[in-house]
Amino acid sequence: MTAPEESPVQQQGMPTVTVSWLRAPYPSFVVDADGGVVEVNEAATRLFPGMITGAWLADVAPSWLADAHSRFTAAARRRTDPPGGHPAEPGPAGVFPVQAARGPHGGRMFAAHPTPSAGGDVAWWLADDTDRHAAEEALRGERERALLLTEASSQLLASLNVDRCMEVTAQLAAEHLADAAVVVAPRIGRRHAVIAASGGRTSRHTTTMDPTLVPGLAEALQGFPPVPSRWIDPLALPGWVVPDGWDGPVGSVVVTPLPGHGVPAGALILLRRDGHAAFTASDELFGRLFAARAGAAVSAARMYSEQATITRTLMAELLPPRLHHVNGVDFAGGYRAARDSERVGGDFYDVHPGATPDSPSLVVLGDVCGKGLEAAVLTGRIRTTLQAMIPLAGDHQQMLRLLNGSLVTSRHTRFATLVLASVRREGGRTGLRLTSAGHPPPLIVRNTGEVEEADTAGTLVGALPEVTARSAAVDLAPGETCVLYTDGITEARGGPLGGDMFGETRLKAALGECAGLPAEAVVERVQMLASQWVGDRAHDDMAVVAITAPHSTHLTAVDGRTRGRFTA
Repeated sequence: MTAPEESPVQQQGMPTVTVSWLRAPYPSFVVDADGGVVEVNEAATRLFPGMITGAWLADVAPSWLADAHSRFTAAARRRTDPPGGHPAEPGPAGVFPVQAARGPHGGRMFAAHPTPSAGGDVAWWLADDTDRHAAEEALRGERERALLLTEASSQLLASLNVDRCMEVTAQLAAEHLADAAVVVAPRIGRRHAVIAASGGRTSRHTTTMDPTLVPGLAEALQGFPPVPSRWIDPLALPGWVVPDGWDGPVGSVVVTPLPGHGVPAGALILLRRDGHAAFTASDELFGRLFAARAGAAVSAARMYSEQATITRTLMAELLPPRLHHVNGVDFAGGYRAARDSERVGGDFYDVHPGATPDSPSLVVLGDVCGKGLEAAVLTGRIRTTLQAMIPLAGDHQQMLRLLNGSLVTSRHTRFATLVLASVRREGGRTGLRLTSAGHPPPLIVRNTGEVEEADTAGTLVGALPEVTARSAAVDLAPGETCVLYTDGITEARGGPLGGDMFGETRLKAALGECAGLPAEAVVERVQMLASQWVGDRAHDDMAVVAITAPHSTHLTAVDGRTRGRFTA
C-alpha cells in the first residue's frame, strides 16, 4: 500500500500525484479504496496519533472523515466503471468535481479535501476551518434572531389588547429564549399581574409581591437597565416566579425591563433549568432587544386601551339618550351621524323630565354648524349648559338669551339652531309650548292625517349679540304627534337621480301616513325613508324626535310618577 518515493503516478482522468506533498504543513495522508492508510505526513500524525501506514482510517480518524472517504471512493468507482460502460468525463482541470467534507475533531472544525490518485487511492489534506465555521454559525444565529424579532413584532402588533400582548411576549420568550418566561405588569394598587409561559402552557394570575426579593426586578419595573444574570441566585427566587409544572431547580435567570413609551411597560423574567446552558452575555443582549420590541407593543396596547376607555366615557355623554315614556307622554328619538365611522356629530336631542309629575318636561333638539368631532364637542357644551338651566324651562326666551350669551363669549366660532318644547300632560290633554331659534319649525301630525307646521320662528344662537324667538302653543289629542327634526332630513340628497333633496313636502307626506302611530314607529318610519333616499351617498347629521300623546283616558299615580292608563 506504499507509494514509491517521488514516483509520479497517473491514470486516465486522474492527475499526477507525488509524495512531495507529504512535507506540506497541512495534515495530509493517502488512503486506498479499501480504507487503509497508505501514506501519512507528520502533521496528520500529530492530529491523529493512531494514524500510521497500514492502519484503517475508520479506526484512527473521526467517523465523519471515514464516511466521507467511503462515499468518495464509491462515487469514483461509479464514474470510472459505470453500468453502461462509458466512463464519466473529467472536469476542465482534469479531475472529477469533488466537495470537501467538514467535521469536528479535538474541539476544532476541519475541512477535508480529497484528490483521487493512481490505483483508486485518495489523497486527503485537512485545513483548520474553525474560524470560518464560527463565523458562519454566528451569522446563522444572527439571522435566526433577526427573523425572531421580526416575527415577534408581527405577532405583538397584531393585537392592541394588553393581556394578549403580554401572553404573546411570554410565549415567544419561553419558546425561543429560555425554558420559561414570566411577564410582570406594573403594579395596579397593591397587586401585579403576572403571566407565565412554560412547556407550551400559559397561566395568568395577580399577586401581592415584594419586587426587591428578585434582584433587578424592582429596578426593571421602573425602567432601569438590567443587572447581570450572574448576580441573581436562582435558588433564592420566590415561589411565584417559577411557573406551575416546572420540574427541577432553576439554573440561570435573566431579569430585563420592558421599555414603554415614556412609562415602563413591565418586566420580563427568563428562566433556564439547571443543567442547561447558562445565559451568556450575548443571550442577555438579545433578551434586551426582544424586550424592547415587546415593551413597545405592550405600551402601545396599554395606551390604546386607556384612550379607548376615555373615548367610551366621553362618547357616553355625547351620544343622544334613549327616550321612553315620561310623565304620561311617549317620547322617541333617532340619530344618524354624517359619517358611518363616527357615532357623534353636530345634531343632538335631550329630554329632561319635570321635577314633579305636574311639571313640564323639556325637550331640546338642535343642530350645531359643521359635523364630526369638533361639532360634537360644542354639542356637548350646549347640552350641558341647557341642562344647568332646567329650572328656567318655563321661560324659553330667557334660556335662549343665556345660551346665546354663553356661546357668543366663548372661543368657538360655530353657531347652532335649536327648538325647545315644554310638554305637560293634564288629563286627556297634552299641551306643548314650542320655540324655534333658527331651526325648522316642528310638525304636528293630527289623527286625520293632516300635518301642520307649528307657528314658531327665531334667530339662531351663538352668532349675534341678541337672540329673538316667537313661541307657539299646541295641544295634542290622544294619538297625535309632534315631530322635531334637523335639516339633515329634509336636505338629504338622493333619490332616483341622486341629487334631489328629500324636502319638506316628502317629509309631510310620510308623516301624514303615520297618523295614530306610536312615537317609536313614527321615528323609525322617518329614519327608514331618509336612509333609503340617500343610500350610500354623503349626507349631513340626521336627528328626529317624536312626542306622542298616548291613547289613554286618564292618568294614575304609580310610585310617585304619573302614568297613563292606555285604552284600545
